[in-house]
Parts: sequence; structure tokens; C-alpha cells
Amino acid sequence: MSTEPKRPKKRAARRRRQLYTYYNRPVFIPEGHLIVGRIVGVHGLKGEVKVELHTDFPERFQPGAVMYLGEELTPVKLVSARPHKGRLLVGLEGVEGRPAAEELRGEWLYIPEEEAHELEEGVYWIHDLMGLAVQTEEGRPLGVIKDVLVTGANDVYVVKTQEDVNQGRDLLIPAIADVVQEVDLERGVMTVRLLPGMEEEAKPPKKPGKRRPRRGRGRQAQRSGEAEPPSKDSPE
Repeated sequence: MSTEPKRPKKRAARRRRQLYTYYNRPVFIPEGHLIVGRIVGVHGLKGEVKVELHTDFPERFQPGAVMYLGEELTPVKLVSARPHKGRLLVGLEGVEGRPAAEELRGEWLYIPEEEAHELEEGVYWIHDLMGLAVQTEEGRPLGVIKDVLVTGANDVYVVKTQEDVNQGRDLLIPAIADVVQEVDLERGVMTVRLLPGMEEEAKPPKKPGKRRPRRGRGRQAQRSGEAEPPSKDSPE
């Protein structure tokens, strides 16, 4: 009889949706779930994995908690969790030894949406922001949010603009209080204040250049020291 620990069986891949970009790579999240962490490496020889947190509630990483691994949503049970250099070292049930942990590098950890904590005022889930119409304080429409970039310092909303905004290019809106003035999820509208330099204004059409007058032969003769030819009315 084999003594090898049982690995959780993989489920069939769920319907997925793209929510944001992580280091210039698209992140796909199974429908009905939220990201809470990403396995970025391994630690030691016993099978612990290094987890980069993508949640404001790190306390959910407790022994006994169940999360879902990868797009297949494979259930995994946490057996240990401890902080380490700004990340967490996590032990997963059934993952023993460094080779087994290495197989999980790069995988995302998810939880069902119904297990999400209540957010503070002014904080929003990324999936609630996708598709919001963006306008200025004066009511000028700018476009719709199509992506969210996770940069570390603050998120950046990528707005798919109208043709007459930012010369038709995507507009990058930093998620900071000086810029984002209001988010109305019921109306589906985000109101922003554009700071100088955020929007590329349309370039004015070039003015036609002045044509330089052509020089006459008489002026050329004077410059070269030659005598001007006599006119028809001058005496010989």
C-alpha cells in the first residue's frame, strides 16, 4: 500500500474572466471567485510555499482554512502560515517536499465571493469597477474602465477612451484621492479630476509656412558685382 500523501483531485476548469493585469500579464479569475494570493516561490525542503498577498485581510491565512488553487479551483487546506519578509510562508495539506511545492509556483489562490469581507468606505472590488463609465467633474465623458493595473504603490485604471479623448488612446487613471472624486456603483459612473499631463490634447493643425520670395536677376547681379543690364528706355 502506498504511503505517498494524497494530492487533491483537480476540478474541471471553470468559466473565467479577465479582471486586471499583473506585471503586464493578464490575470484570469474563475467566475464567482476572488484572488487572495499568488504562490511566488518555495521555502526550505519541507514543502512550504511563499505567498504574495493580494488581500487586505491576511488573517484569512490561518491553519485549517480552505482555499482554491489555480483556474481548476483545486481545494487546498492550509496547515501552517507565518510571515516572512513581507510575504507568507504557507504549508498546504498534501504538499510535502520541495519538488511538490515547486509545481505550484506561479499559481493563484482564490476564495468564493461569498467569503469576502465587508470593505471599508471608498474601497471597491476590482470586478465592481470593470465597465464603469468615466467622466470628468464637468460631466465630460472619457470612456469606460477596461482593465486595472496592480502596480504596488496604487492601482491604475485603464480607460478605453472615445475617439475625441486622449487622441483615442487608453487613458491611465491612478487610483488616488486627488484624481478619483466619486464612484457611484448604482449609476455605474466614476467621476475623476484630470491632473495636468494626464490627457494628451489634440495637436493644432500646422499653419502653412510662408513662401520665400524668389530673387530677381538684378539682385543676383548686384551681389556678384556684375553690372545690371540696361533697360530698354535707357540711352546707350
